[in-house]
Amino acid sequence: MTRTFKALMLGAALTAFAAPAALAQSVPTAPMQVHAMAARPALNLSAFGEVRVAPDMATITFGVQTEAPTARAAMADNARRMQEVFAALSRAGIADRDIQTSGLNLSAQYDYVENQPPRLRGYQASNQVTVIINDLTKVGTTADAVVGAGVNQINGIAFGLKDPKAAEDQARILAVRALQDKARLYAQALGVELGGIRSLNEGGGYSPQPPMPVYAMARMESADASTPVAAGEMTVRIDITGIYDLGH
Repeated sequence: MTRTFKALMLGAALTAFAAPAALAQSVPTAPMQVHAMAARPALNLSAFGEVRVAPDMATITFGVQTEAPTARAAMADNARRMQEVFAALSRAGIADRDIQTSGLNLSAQYDYVENQPPRLRGYQASNQVTVIINDLTKVGTTADAVVGAGVNQINGIAFGLKDPKAAEDQARILAVRALQDKARLYAQALGVELGGIRSLNEGGGYSPQPPMPVYAMARMESADASTPVAAGEMTVRIDITGIYDLGH
């Protein structure tokens, strides 16, 4: 092998080793740029929008509880009285699709005397029904009608919205306006320019009210009496969080 050929091979080998070394030196620049972007100053803020609207529907849960010496008699008496309740609901204008059985129970009842074994007194049957009332002017009269038909338990009343979208959208607009105002205020106080919004997240929204206990709804002493019910207003709230970029 001549001296000239050896020199050419050595030069090629050095070039081969030098190329990866040069490539390796250029690789770290990309992560450094990403780190620089992540370190840009930003505002992480939260705000909410809230509207109050009148409900347009109500839900009442009530039931019939009966006792008898035997389980069969307790269930039969309960079924008879519930048929009268369903008939009263129909006369009050409540559609079948708005009536749903929400509980059916049968349990033995015992008398307890000190130092004596429990003594079976009989059986208790209960049938719970949940009713949706779409006309709020009929809430009180419907409660009176079912009590007159045999209902002896009213567990509560809840008001709600048939379609909450309009109220939720209004609350969203108010929430975004509040977030924008807060972001501009912070940027002005910091003496920096407010950039664009990087992300926006939403929480909250419409949720039906939990049932409220109704203590005044009992059997009416007079046929002319009517249970007063006030629907009031309910609150629909939207919570949001957003991240804004800040200038220098």
